[in-house]
Amino acid sequence: MAERLDAEYVSDEGSRRHPVMLHRAIVGSLERFIGILIEQHAGALPAWLAPEQAVVCPITDQQHEYAREVAKTLQKQGVRVSVDARNEKINYKIREHSMQKVPYILVVGDKEKASGAVAVRARGSVDLGVMPLEDFSSKLLGDIARKA
Repeated sequence: MAERLDAEYVSDEGSRRHPVMLHRAIVGSLERFIGILIEQHAGALPAWLAPEQAVVCPITDQQHEYAREVAKTLQKQGVRVSVDARNEKINYKIREHSMQKVPYILVVGDKEKASGAVAVRARGSVDLGVMPLEDFSSKLLGDIARKA
């Protein structure tokens, strides 16, 4: 039996009218989009899209203040950054943040503190070496601007 496409209903006034149906699934469609995006990137979102773009990991308690200064400098430039000041070994911190797929891990020790630099590790265990904070900042902001 064929379906009728010209269905009508009787309104309150007694006249025949065509039904109108509105469908809104704003949250559902947004959730599906985010799910597809995460699946497409296997959780490793590009730096411009990642919820946390960088994390600063001090090696010991003596570098906590410098790590906070680095984070504050980057935050002033609009970077989403945090400081991992837990009392854990540095290898544990690096491994944990690598598994969370944070785009950049900044390690700070006494040498970096003395020279105003950061040791940069990009996602995928890529060691970019020690660089001045300004150089890293311009690199990250360039990646964000290019949406790379």
